[in-house]
Amino acid sequence: MPATIPALTLPAPAKLNRMLHIVGRRQDGYHELQTLFQLIDLCDYLTFMPRNDSAITLSNDLSGVAHNDNLIVRAAQLLQQASGTHQGVSVTIEKNLPMGGGLGGGSSNAATTLVGLNHLWKLGLSNATLAKLGLTLGADVPVFVHGHSAWAEGVGEKLTSVTLDTPWFVVIHPGVSVSTPAIFQDPELTRDSLPITMARALQGGAPEWRNDCEAIVKRRYPPIAEALNWLTQHAPSRLTGTGACLFAAFDSQLAAQAVAQMAGQHWYSWVARGLNTSPLQDALGR
Repeated sequence: MPATIPALTLPAPAKLNRMLHIVGRRQDGYHELQTLFQLIDLCDYLTFMPRNDSAITLSNDLSGVAHNDNLIVRAAQLLQQASGTHQGVSVTIEKNLPMGGGLGGGSSNAATTLVGLNHLWKLGLSNATLAKLGLTLGADVPVFVHGHSAWAEGVGEKLTSVTLDTPWFVVIHPGVSVSTPAIFQDPELTRDSLPITMARALQGGAPEWRNDCEAIVKRRYPPIAEALNWLTQHAPSRLTGTGACLFAAFDSQLAAQAVAQMAGQHWYSWVARGLNTSPLQDALGR
């Protein structure tokens, strides 16, 4: 590929699980879920620089993640193999999303890589094809590929696009790392929540909008329990995914900023706007 083709910089947005119910466990060990994914405008940014060879390189590896284990590299290699292209790319990442925070950062990075390189390499693959590829990398990848807030079932891959309210969120990371496998393997984890309809879930509020992982995470990680109890004093709050991040919704940016400023005295905190359409889709004009 000619070196004159300009670099492409694209966002990889975070997600929140507005609710997360565990309704069963499959024979393969994976859990059956019902969740509402909402995208937010807190993003990593990936820059893709075309190469004249077929190499896949990541210029700034993430701490504790081997180069070939990074989902960005794996996604690019997967797309190469699936499409048969011999094009290569050098990738640089501006990492803003905390690793292991339950915000889907790694999955979003993989999705942005698939969507971005499909565009850059002019492969012409559909989002459905990219999402199917992405599912082999992680259950959360398809929602980021499709780029819309969604009701999800199965392991999180059966998606129906929905339109959610778009409040301002305070997102807090208590500074600990949560082991997702450990949470899902905990014998006390609720695995038998009664399934609900999407329509009922979209009505919102308790008891539908809860996170079945929350009690286990709070018991295992006291700093998360402390932060969640603090945030709950300011607004109804819950965990996203298996954590460690937690969030609360506010009607105004000013209200969210005031709480985030107080939270920032103790923890990492952000103010983010809820979205229904991914900024990745917007950046590519899709």
